[in-house]
Amino acid sequence: MIKLPPLRDREGDVSLLVERLLAQVNIESACEPGYKDKLLSPGAKKLLMRHSWPGNVRELLNTLRRAAIWSHTTEIQSDDIKDALLPENITGPLSILNRPLGDACDLPKILQEVAQHYLQRAVADSGGNKTVAAKLVGLPSYQTFTNWLAKYKIECGN
Repeated sequence: MIKLPPLRDREGDVSLLVERLLAQVNIESACEPGYKDKLLSPGAKKLLMRHSWPGNVRELLNTLRRAAIWSHTTEIQSDDIKDALLPENITGPLSILNRPLGDACDLPKILQEVAQHYLQRAVADSGGNKTVAAKLVGLPSYQTFTNWLAKYKIECGN
């Protein structure tokens, strides 16, 4: 038996897998009527990289298949990926609230994951407007939001 860590713990592997699996999807779909090879937009790839992949490689492959089929252009966009992602089970054993206690519990890391997740969402949803993003996450000002971005090493683009 070979034990591999879950995909969510192998961030460096996700980028390579995305490229390889998309190539596989393109090869598998080449014979389908009207299908054209797909590429990923930078935003779509970034979204794939941020996802936790509870279903590991199989879920990643199926997400790419759905996005390739549903995409109306040759470039898969962020919205195509959002539509293709399965909703994460918030009550499952790997959710943020149900992680095991003890040696495996790292509360600072968990809090960092939560903060990074919501800060990145706020940046994306606000189009990079820090004042709007601050309001989205309940922070009092864009200066406070900027401090949080710096603390959690998130780039906003503004």
